[in-house]
Amino acid sequence: MRIIKVDAIDSTNSFVRKFYEGKNDFKPVCVRAIDQTSGRGQRGAQWKSKPGQNLTFSILYPQNQLDISRHFHLSISVSLAVLAGLKKLNIPDLKVKWPNDIMSSKKKVGGILIENIVKTEGIVASVIGIGLNVNQQDFEDLPSATSLSLVSKRKFDIDEILNLLIHEIEKSFERLSGVSEDQLLRDYKKELFRIDKVSVFKTPEEETFNGIIRGVSMQGLLQVEREGDLLEEYDLKEIQLLY
Repeated sequence: MRIIKVDAIDSTNSFVRKFYEGKNDFKPVCVRAIDQTSGRGQRGAQWKSKPGQNLTFSILYPQNQLDISRHFHLSISVSLAVLAGLKKLNIPDLKVKWPNDIMSSKKKVGGILIENIVKTEGIVASVIGIGLNVNQQDFEDLPSATSLSLVSKRKFDIDEILNLLIHEIEKSFERLSGVSEDQLLRDYKKELFRIDKVSVFKTPEEETFNGIIRGVSMQGLLQVEREGDLLEEYDLKEIQLLY
């Protein structure tokens, strides 16, 4: 895969998207930024990263008319690929916090934001943005954040991690068409943060309640068991896991 390195841009997702421009025969391309000034995360949050200390990159990947109903397959595949890569680096206690935050030792080390380019024939390309805290040592006002360096007590070569993750993501996409939905969900569930544990959730109306994560639907909805054995499904805008 072609890798383009830039010093400073606002968003790697926005930048790499320009390589699509309506083409049907483009090759996968990755853009890595030393300094990303306006990185985006889930729920419209800003991804903050100290320049040169962390890994921020985006991949533009052709999808050959992937059905839009299978969009969450991509999220699962990329999340599991990132975990597979980090496990090879012996990062401890890795989990995926729904839908695709990367956790280590119960703190966030990374996040994934996938933006699909959709035409009438389906998803024709995906923009996969990944932010990973690598060598940063302090996270002011972010008590739930950590870095690979902090959890493993060593420093990392950022380019080495980039190449490793790209390799794992490409492998996961090659396998995607041959993996059943049930298998994907089983693999994802094994890695899900706080699965089968009593947790606290918050709604947009600021209501908090206790529940137990039991799994995720193929549409990407979080399945939470509430009081009275009631199993309910929530999308990203309807619920937030607090702890």
